[in-house]
Amino acid sequence: MKRPAVYVIGAGPGDPRLITVFGLECLRAADVVVYDHLVPPRLLKHARPEAELIDVGTAAPQEMAQEAISYLLAEKAREGKLVARLKWGDPFVFDRGGEEALFLHEQAVPFEIVPGIPAGIAVPAYAGVPVTYPGGGDTITLVRGYEDASRTPPNVHWASLARLEGTVVCYAGAQQLPRVLDALVANGWPADGQAVIVYDGTLPSQDTVSGTLSELIDAVRQHPRRAPAILVVGRVAGFREHLRWFDTRPLFGKRVLVTRPRDQAAELVDRLSALGADAVEAPMIRIAPPDDPGPLQEAAADPGAFDWIVFTSANAVSSFMDALLDGERDLRALKGPRLCTVGPATAEKLRAYGIKVDLVPEEFRAEAVVSALAARGRLAGARVLLPRADIGRDVIADELRQAGATVTDVVAYRTVLEDTQREDEPDVYGQLLEGRIDVVTFTSASAVRNLAKIYGAEQAADLLRKTVVAVIGPVTADAARQLGIPVTIQPASYTVPALVDAIAAYYQAASTTNRQ
Repeated sequence: MKRPAVYVIGAGPGDPRLITVFGLECLRAADVVVYDHLVPPRLLKHARPEAELIDVGTAAPQEMAQEAISYLLAEKAREGKLVARLKWGDPFVFDRGGEEALFLHEQAVPFEIVPGIPAGIAVPAYAGVPVTYPGGGDTITLVRGYEDASRTPPNVHWASLARLEGTVVCYAGAQQLPRVLDALVANGWPADGQAVIVYDGTLPSQDTVSGTLSELIDAVRQHPRRAPAILVVGRVAGFREHLRWFDTRPLFGKRVLVTRPRDQAAELVDRLSALGADAVEAPMIRIAPPDDPGPLQEAAADPGAFDWIVFTSANAVSSFMDALLDGERDLRALKGPRLCTVGPATAEKLRAYGIKVDLVPEEFRAEAVVSALAARGRLAGARVLLPRADIGRDVIADELRQAGATVTDVVAYRTVLEDTQREDEPDVYGQLLEGRIDVVTFTSASAVRNLAKIYGAEQAADLLRKTVVAVIGPVTADAARQLGIPVTIQPASYTVPALVDAIAAYYQAASTTNRQ
């Protein structure tokens, strides 16, 4: 792939999934990422860990002037860095991407433009409005209207727009929106013509106001907002009630706290987001190597010495496999023992290594393991390896020993308090205190206990009584209740997909009850 000094990338209008495949590829390769404040934080997580991230938007400590941004791009490129310049929407649609590219050209700095999905196209689609439709007119007009400091509408020949009878899409600032609406009606657009205003388009907080132009004029005057919006005017706006999809998803608008470790949160975040939730990542724990890796390494050096290896978590699988594959050993070393996992997610982790599991108990909890193992053969004299967390429960090991098995119990990893907060992470305490978190999810007992350590047991219990608490299984539920934290949601199957489905079912049931 050609590697210019600077990629000017359209990041899309908000939803981090709307960046193009090529744009994501460039972002992942970059040494330096220069981004506007509207670029979603989740998108920045695709940057390499060692990449330099530079915020040049209004959220930066000192907002940079456009000329300074252009010089910054050129300087970083001359340092031999591959630069990804992330811009909201498309860099050539009502943006300064053309200006930055021209500066790079004048400075003889190689660059490429990576187009993005313009907000004027994506936001109406997320609101259920096709910008074109047979019979809806033959034109689309994009209008710039976010010069908030100005008290006059954009310099547009509004009467000509009315005569076109197509679709008008306006990038409307808070000050400009009512003036644009007035200008349309005053210059020939019918007051009863259909229109929609979309705030926070493509985000979980998206809010769409639809009606006639006269109704929208009244709405923005009676209830003014400070936020910019996308205004869509034309016959196509009437399709919203038939084609709306984004804001009808079961968890749309719900803010869900994800307490999993950073490197394990992706599945839960993605599944919540797919159902419309705003997933707020606030890891309470992180996974660390054991203080003494010797016992784990010794056990992994000779897995053939065991009849069974029992994995109680995906973390145990990862740690054991890292130890097993360290050095000259490969997967053939596992040809001797049979493998048991507590839960399908742990089994899936082994399958990622190309390894099939011999036993997954029907009930996904530790207490079910011993009876399942006993059903496969005599336990007396059986040699069982149990790699687990440093704070893992002793239930399996104790019951196996009582059944006559010889158990090698080794610490595969440590679960430690996540005591570092990144600058881009939210104020979780403030959001909980103000009741702005709808659901708090826990996928481990240690995450519950660590949240209580961070905020104090009584304070944590008080905070979580104001929200819905969803836990992955009974062990996690027990830990919560012991701390006085009420549990509202617990799935029948102890997996991440089942947890998300249970949250969705809870709100669907609540919605049905409210309608009745």
